[in-house]
Amino acid sequence: MSWLVLASGSSGEPWWISLIKAAIVINLVLFGFAYLTLIERKVMGRMQLRYGPNRVGPFGTLQPIADLVKLIRKESFFPAAAIDVLYILGPFLAAFTALTTFSVIPWGPGWTIGGYEVTGYVADVSISLLLIFAIGSIGIYGFIIGGWASDSKFALLGSMRTCAQLVSYEVSLALSVLGVVIMAKSLSLVDIVAAQGADIWYVIPQIVGFVIFILAGTAETARAPFDLPEAEQELVAGYHTEYGGMRFGLYSMSEYINLITLSGLAVTLFLGGWHGPWLPGPVWFIIKLAVIIFVFIWMRTTLPRLRYDQLMRFGWKVLLPIATVNAVVTAILVVWI
Repeated sequence: MSWLVLASGSSGEPWWISLIKAAIVINLVLFGFAYLTLIERKVMGRMQLRYGPNRVGPFGTLQPIADLVKLIRKESFFPAAAIDVLYILGPFLAAFTALTTFSVIPWGPGWTIGGYEVTGYVADVSISLLLIFAIGSIGIYGFIIGGWASDSKFALLGSMRTCAQLVSYEVSLALSVLGVVIMAKSLSLVDIVAAQGADIWYVIPQIVGFVIFILAGTAETARAPFDLPEAEQELVAGYHTEYGGMRFGLYSMSEYINLITLSGLAVTLFLGGWHGPWLPGPVWFIIKLAVIIFVFIWMRTTLPRLRYDQLMRFGWKVLLPIATVNAVVTAILVVWI
């Protein structure tokens, strides 16, 4: 059996266990994305004094499957002047990068199953936080390429807005987690969770960074009130104006999976990850994840969309200075204390 034990990271875990975990995590994230669309519509419906989806299946529970069937059967039209390869590549690139980033987020302490040590993460990378930001930056190209390759002025304007917004708010997002990195003295998400288990959750000393992370993350995922890339009143639909069928579905999927990943990252960095009393680690992780996602849905339901100039001003003149000051103050306190 020694030939099976090809180390996967420092844990010495067999490679085939990592493959099984990767398959399980990907399918769970896809399942979560599908039913997050239903949950969001249900929650928003209740907040707006209506029912939401309730026709397909008991209480509307089969609505995501109906949506999938609808998207598959829709005609995949193709603009005559579109750049073929890039037009098709855009949504696939966005979806691939969205699914990849969840691989380094830890969801449990690890277990011994059948004599094998099984860790609570797919991969432990020493610079996993940088890896998430790097892959997220590549994902931006999926939106930009899709809008540009569509050969549509509305789609091009939407992709330009997307590029400007995501690049602007990614700076604040990166600075908001710098205080956590300084306190944990590591870029590994596994080490950051372990540091919170031994001390306190970083949401307490880093409450400013947490608030900035949520706000900047809302802009990074193009959620209301920062959904300017898809401002339908102004740009028809933004960068995916010329997409239909499953190509549009891939863009929609990437946005929701990015929301799940961002919420999981918030739980990992600020809310102690999988740590919690009595219940198993993965259960605590899912509970915290659900709370953060509910906050995003709440914001979408209650806050009006900003104007584009307000969006950029808020990112560069409010969030960025506060995030910088928070990182500097944290560094000074860590050195002195």
